Amino acid sequence: MNSMTGFGAGTAPLKGSTLRVEISGVNRKQTEIAIAMPRAWSELETRVRDLVAGQVSRGRINVSITLQAGSDTGAGFTLNPDKLAMLKARLADAETALGRNIDTSLDSLIRLGIISEETEADITPDEVWAATEPAVKQALQAFLQLRAQEGANLRRDLLSRIAALHIFREQIIERASGVALRHKEVMLKRLEESGLPLPADDERIIKEIALFADKCDVSEETTRLASHLEQFANICDKQEAVGRTLDFMCQEIFRELNTTGSKANDAGLAQIVVAAKTELEKIREQVQNVE
Repeated sequence: MNSMTGFGAGTAPLKGSTLRVEISGVNRKQTEIAIAMPRAWSELETRVRDLVAGQVSRGRINVSITLQAGSDTGAGFTLNPDKLAMLKARLADAETALGRNIDTSLDSLIRLGIISEETEADITPDEVWAATEPAVKQALQAFLQLRAQEGANLRRDLLSRIAALHIFREQIIERASGVALRHKEVMLKRLEESGLPLPADDERIIKEIALFADKCDVSEETTRLASHLEQFANICDKQEAVGRTLDFMCQEIFRELNTTGSKANDAGLAQIVVAAKTELEKIREQVQNVE
């Protein structure tokens, strides 16, 4: 079992600079992979996506790829001499025509492409991929390792809560076994208080209790509930992505508890069902984190 949340980072040298890859994941019902990387390397996005998609099956995965300038790269800037010569000639003509100086600040030169940050411009796609692939794999390994650790914690929590639901189920069975008898006692008492006492073995009393017992019988629901809880625990032991399956099992467990509550006809039994539903809601919230 893996969590959908996690983080991993990887680095690789690239022409005197450092290429850094960061991968993070958050909860999503479907698989979403968002990649942020320098525009000049956009042709490599599909390769990066394929690497990530081969390792995850659910969640939103954010991949960030950046190039961090090294200490020996000329402060991270490069100069385009051809553009500079052309700009110099054009500026001279423009300043003469305008009769004033024209802004040649660093921001202006960067905007015009005369000076550019040392990044992807002079690096071939093959060189970039040679650094990107191992960095992505390194980040993925760290990311998946953290997701597995979080998944182990989720599994322990889920199984402990499933154990709690087993206890609630036993309480439901115990409480339900006496519902018909309590109903009989209440009915006889009300008849007596109304001046219409009837013996407990009266045919009408027996028939009423039999109908009531059949109506509030929850044995089928508790049997199916036991099966669902056992299946849930078995699914937690699987190695593949189980988030969607566990979410479905939560719906099935809720259905049995809901039916039990509607058939209860007993305040004490209803309280147990409410407590079980509260525990199930905690399970459902945790399942939303499972891949």
